[in-house]
Amino acid sequence: MSDIKEKFFGIIAEQAMIDVSDVNETATLDDLGLDSLAVVEAVFAIEETFDVQVPFNANNPSESEFDISNVGTMLAAVEKLVAEKA
Repeated sequence: MSDIKEKFFGIIAEQAMIDVSDVNETATLDDLGLDSLAVVEAVFAIEETFDVQVPFNANNPSESEFDISNVGTMLAAVEKLVAEKA
């Protein structure tokens, strides 16, 4: 597992209050029990951990490249932001 993926899964697991082994790329944030406040807190943690800026319209995939429809698409968006920063 890549360092980004490991940290990202840790953030999601912490916000969902579940074990990191229960996080998988096909799960939606709803599947994992994240409510809207937990999603916002996860986004803040992602921004702080990876020193990136998540677009304000991330909750609307048609307007943003940052797709939060499931864990895998969200991870891909984080990896892209990190790569662009490098």
